[in-house]
Amino acid sequence: MALNKGKHTVSEIDGVRCTVVESGIDESRVSFLKNLLEFNKFEVRIEKEKKKQEEDSTKFTLGVTDVAFNPVIAVYERVLRTQDGHRVTPAYWNQWTTICNPNYWKLKRNKES
Repeated sequence: MALNKGKHTVSEIDGVRCTVVESGIDESRVSFLKNLLEFNKFEVRIEKEKKKQEEDSTKFTLGVTDVAFNPVIAVYERVLRTQDGHRVTPAYWNQWTTICNPNYWKLKRNKES
């Protein structure tokens, strides 16, 4: 779920009801979110999406078993933490930067971060 959509989606992944965190994502995004959410003590489930055409790249759906979890609320209430102890900001969640600057409204995208 992108941070600009507040809809809470629950789906079944591997036979377990899960909150869908994001769908249609690639393997690098899955790895980033999986590490972040498991560090914050969530049980993560991943499911491969079916390809519409043979030449399409592999996409995944990532969910957590906590059906009350909402990523938008968790990020903007600053509940999640990074492995080095900083609170996760929207820019960090979206992988625009690796720095958790709390002033997300002043974010300037530069090539270094």
